[in-house]
Amino acid sequence: MSAPSRERPEARLSPASATLDKAAHENFPVAPFFLPRAWRDDLMAVYGFARLVDDIGDGDLAPGGADARLLGVSPERANDRLAMLDAFEADLHRVFDATPRHPLLAALQPTVRRRSLTPEPFLRLIEANRQDQLVSRYETYDDLVAYCELSANPVGRLVLAITGTATPERVRRSDAVCTGLQIVEHLQDVAEDLGRDRVYLPAEDMKRFHVEEADLAAPTAGASVRALVAFEAERALRLLNEGTPLVGSVHGRLKLLLAGFVGGGKAAVHAITAVSYDVLSGPPKPTKPKLLREVGATLRGEG
Repeated sequence: MSAPSRERPEARLSPASATLDKAAHENFPVAPFFLPRAWRDDLMAVYGFARLVDDIGDGDLAPGGADARLLGVSPERANDRLAMLDAFEADLHRVFDATPRHPLLAALQPTVRRRSLTPEPFLRLIEANRQDQLVSRYETYDDLVAYCELSANPVGRLVLAITGTATPERVRRSDAVCTGLQIVEHLQDVAEDLGRDRVYLPAEDMKRFHVEEADLAAPTAGASVRALVAFEAERALRLLNEGTPLVGSVHGRLKLLLAGFVGGGKAAVHAITAVSYDVLSGPPKPTKPKLLREVGATLRGEG
């Protein structure tokens, strides 16, 4: 019997398949089974775009350089994230006026046409990843929120657009939810982000709580780090509460989907609280029963 291959499974898949297969590992269901098939297809098309642009920005593309070739980037520049993002943006524009080169963008084109989507939310997601290459620290909370307006809020706006439920008030509530979810994710991933030389805890808050970057590299969080994380977690929870009425403003299966997002975010905050805000010893994740409890409470309007 030959030895098993040590090749990563995604290396044997097409670039599109390798990217879409990551949906199973996301914090929230990307296109859950209970949604109408047309919504699921369109949400997966948007997910393919969002996941690929994040993988480009994080340097997590499948090995072999296939994505670079598809985007017309020379092999010697395949590891240049800014060059890849520029090429990806050029291919995004083809979604709206020509024929895209990358299969994930080709798959997005029918969704864009069917739902009359505009380039803006997609361009914002690209800009967020471009900013990640140039900015690795945020001085103020307002600076961080401005980043979330690029990196998170467009996703919620696309969900509303795909489901045909966008109104100015729903967009405002959605933005609050998405920014809250992004901050929670940053809190869960403090150690991982530091490993990428990124710190999403505002510098002014770190100073206020007497936290140095060296403290974030410790195996467990000290009292100052815990106090800082508690402060930011409360901010995230306030945003999620601000956005909770979004769930009650819609009906049917969309209501369940949005309750999953909001309840999932609240459950993540409670998981951080349950470990006394020690996010350095491992990303705190809610248990399934607690997640379901929060989703149920959100559906009942108790949040």
